[in-house]
Amino acid sequence: MTLRSPHQEPSPRPRTLAVFTEWTAERHPREPALRFRDAGGGWAVVTYAELRETVRRTARGLLALGIGPGERVAILAETRPEWTYTHFAALAVGAVVVPVYPTAGDEETAWVLADSGARAVFCEGPDAADRVARLRPELPALAHVLPLTGPGGPDGSAVPVDDLLARSRAVRPEDDAELVYTSGTTGPPKGCRLTHGNLGAVQDATLHLIDGGPGDRTYLYLPLAHLFAQLIQFSTLLNGGELCYFGGRIEDVLGELAQTQPTHLPSVPRLFEKVYAAARSLAEAREGGAERFDAAVELGVLAADGRLPAERKSAYEAADASLFSLVRAAFGGRLRWAFTGGAPIDPAVLDFLRASRIGIFEGYGMTESAGVISLNHPGAVRYGSVGRPVPGCEVRIAADGEVLARGPMIFPGYHANARGTAQALDAEGWLRTGDLGAVGADGFLTITGRKKDLIITSAGKNLTPSHVELAIERSRFVSHAVMVGDRRPYPVALITVAAEEVAGRDEEEVRALVGEAVAAANARVSRPARIRDFAVLARDFSVEAGELTPTLKVRRAVILERYGAEINTLYP
Repeated sequence: MTLRSPHQEPSPRPRTLAVFTEWTAERHPREPALRFRDAGGGWAVVTYAELRETVRRTARGLLALGIGPGERVAILAETRPEWTYTHFAALAVGAVVVPVYPTAGDEETAWVLADSGARAVFCEGPDAADRVARLRPELPALAHVLPLTGPGGPDGSAVPVDDLLARSRAVRPEDDAELVYTSGTTGPPKGCRLTHGNLGAVQDATLHLIDGGPGDRTYLYLPLAHLFAQLIQFSTLLNGGELCYFGGRIEDVLGELAQTQPTHLPSVPRLFEKVYAAARSLAEAREGGAERFDAAVELGVLAADGRLPAERKSAYEAADASLFSLVRAAFGGRLRWAFTGGAPIDPAVLDFLRASRIGIFEGYGMTESAGVISLNHPGAVRYGSVGRPVPGCEVRIAADGEVLARGPMIFPGYHANARGTAQALDAEGWLRTGDLGAVGADGFLTITGRKKDLIITSAGKNLTPSHVELAIERSRFVSHAVMVGDRRPYPVALITVAAEEVAGRDEEEVRALVGEAVAAANARVSRPARIRDFAVLARDFSVEAGELTPTLKVRRAVILERYGAEINTLYP
């Protein structure tokens, strides 16, 4: 079965990203474009006209260095306005942007810079610059190590603006815009070539699905090295909205949401799950609180779906005043659109946010699809799915259950990796996503697991780990759960706990709480998939230890190898 998206509506946008800030400044010159923490701890604002001037200044500096069309310019930095300036400046001169995760280790950083052939790299702060300096012998193509902020950047004052504009106008939709390295769970990262046309196709497909414009504000704390955050950046600015950057400390995100009062919030599931866990924990501290909490959410969902019986209206209004209004206030009071992707989200969290009158929409995509394949949105949503294919994208389910996608957003291939490209794309241009899924009669796509993560027990039972793992992670006491059982007699699990939730509890108490989470998960899955035993690990998984990707996906192979001894104890 091939699922074709509905007719694609035209969406005005610049021809390429090279003229992006010129295009937006012509339409919204005096509107606020960027908001960020200033040196005094307040919030500074940059208009669209000022954004264009800063991008021009940086781009002219790149021209002065001799950066030519198609040459690679890397950015090694956290999410901040200078990332955006540099991003658009490199695109404006026809260069290809290479994002580098600041959390990447030396080996991965060296691989990305060397494999891409980066000629210049912008570094945030002396630590990043020192790291690149250590790696310089491995980077023969690298000519310039530049500061992202402060003095010492390239001086392009002698370069005429007309020269820059001529370079920008010469960029074609089929030219490469970015070389984004996948944070793969196995092997070295592969560089995904994404053209201006690929990224433009995503905007054409999605801009008319999500409302937004001047007066709206998007709060961004996700890493701009990841395509998800970049797509949010593009769509916010194309609509004339305001992009608000977090202050740099993840622990301040909830406080900053209350301050900045965003209307739009993209996030990985963990932020929403933490808010849900905190609210439920407070409720459970009171006698009968858990039951009242669940009843309130049930009422809220009925109200959100327009199915609230008249006789229950007063009970819902009381729940809204005592609970849901506080949740809205925690997000700033104006949030009407939240988007989550990258990992499954607990249905209970979706219900909780819906009950709080916060629209939350799951989407699905991968770097090779320029970030988007399907999307729930206000006009078409089915909770528990990842939405219908966006306009212009076709989705097909292969005979083995793998999700295939085709359309103008699909990448042309990997950089200098013909074998990898042939494995990813078939002769007809279908992208093999590696995900297992199904399409319902209503056209909504559901992701059921990763093809390569499928576990086959020694008894021949095929198990999808994500079903059980997500069920265990519903507990606020659990941070990560990894199911084990391939070629073993039965499944077991490695579990890490949420440190803030178990603080002050002894080992026996913690194991009992985890045991309750496992038992609850087992009640939700088939008998062959039930966890027989588990190990509680001494610490949580981390990006720094190589156990999580920069987008917080579990590196299953690393964990299975590193904790082999713990696994063996679970199979007496």
